[in-house]
Amino acid sequence: MKAFGHKLLPFLLAGALFSCESEQESTGISTLKVSENGRYLTSADGKPFFWLGDTGWLLFGKLNREEAETYLEDRKQKGFNVIQAMVLHTVPAVNVYGDSAMINSDIARPLVTEGNNPDNADEYDYWDHVDFMIDKAAEKGIYMALVPVWGSPVKDGKVSPEQAKVYATFLAERWKDKQNIVWLNGGDIKATDSLEVWQEIGKTINAIDTNNLITYHPRGRTASSDWFHNEPWLDFNMVQSGHRRYDQDTSANEQKHYGEDNWKFMEVDWNLKPIKPTIDGEPSYEGIPHGLHDIEQPRWNDADVRRYGYWSVFAGAFGYTYGQNSVMQMHSKTDTTTAYGSTELWSEAIHAPGAGQMKYLKELLLSQDDYFNRIPDQSIVAENGEKYDRLLATRTDSYAFIYNYNGREMKINMGKIKGDNVKASWFNPRNGEKTAIGDVENKGVQVFQPEGGKKDGNDWVLVLESKN
Repeated sequence: MKAFGHKLLPFLLAGALFSCESEQESTGISTLKVSENGRYLTSADGKPFFWLGDTGWLLFGKLNREEAETYLEDRKQKGFNVIQAMVLHTVPAVNVYGDSAMINSDIARPLVTEGNNPDNADEYDYWDHVDFMIDKAAEKGIYMALVPVWGSPVKDGKVSPEQAKVYATFLAERWKDKQNIVWLNGGDIKATDSLEVWQEIGKTINAIDTNNLITYHPRGRTASSDWFHNEPWLDFNMVQSGHRRYDQDTSANEQKHYGEDNWKFMEVDWNLKPIKPTIDGEPSYEGIPHGLHDIEQPRWNDADVRRYGYWSVFAGAFGYTYGQNSVMQMHSKTDTTTAYGSTELWSEAIHAPGAGQMKYLKELLLSQDDYFNRIPDQSIVAENGEKYDRLLATRTDSYAFIYNYNGREMKINMGKIKGDNVKASWFNPRNGEKTAIGDVENKGVQVFQPEGGKKDGNDWVLVLESKN
């Protein structure tokens, strides 16, 4: 699609910007805020917001308008309310329509045309296409968590701090009035790789867009808090627990050999000061090989992604981001190459079992009234274990949830919630069903045994509730 070069404004591009305030108001979606206690997210009216994210990294570049509609509607129906996507995966970047995002591979010169008419190639550009998807997501009650530029081109020297400031200004001015935006600075990279660029992007966006939240998406087995916890521009922390098994974890930092224990990242962030919310924004993806690169390795399955979700949330996270190998890269029939052994088309992979099960985690956490008083509390567990035998517990004064990945016997310290007796039940993470156990005396150590025997993936949540 052809640009009108004489009408380009390479800095703020004010002529191409437009406010969608009236459109956003009609969707009922509102900007997200950090809760008063600093632990969770809320909507503008103070209601709990449980982040259930899906990883659609290459959405903007790979899907056309009709495909985007299909993907977003599917994710809405499955309960997802956040999509994580890269604005620029590469520098230069070209979308499915052949539109380039920039002039002469210069990130500081976005290629913008006058108008926004998808039926006229001269009036519909790369940025109009991103606008379309952001607005379509808002219509469906979905927030877009945007990575301005992926880490690889930055690390390769294709983005200077000066270019980053101009580009970040363009993005912030363009989307600051959209209420379904969250900013994910960084992009699968250590902050020490091009630290000046990440600081410039963070500070610039934060100065212009005073409404929408911002974090940093780090590389595997690291956290935003490793570098930016005290930065004023960082509203919440994000972890990438990564895609490696216990025996594949070769972290240089000996203190962070967490392997699959993503809950340990949450535990660290929970105890930091000042208090900021935290989330695992990239755990192992369903359908991706253990360790990523050897496609002969076993693939992570739905039981694994459930485990990462419940472990991290019960350890204090304000939500969870799911991912699927073929969906995150939007693998299509026209692709000549594929990453990480993906053979399934994205349009088929959106129906992976784990994707349909994630909503039960959100529904469970939102089922209790005192949402913002929830804390992680492993003292509930009388005899805990390591690795897959680990039980993770979270509670308020009126309820407790304890996650069991493999159906093992559970010895629970009672008396952590109110009441002489409590109502006990099992919650099934595979189908969201709740089955009553009965009333239990709220003192001493009580033993609970899930059905199905001990085996990986026979996961259950023990629910204890105070009796009014």
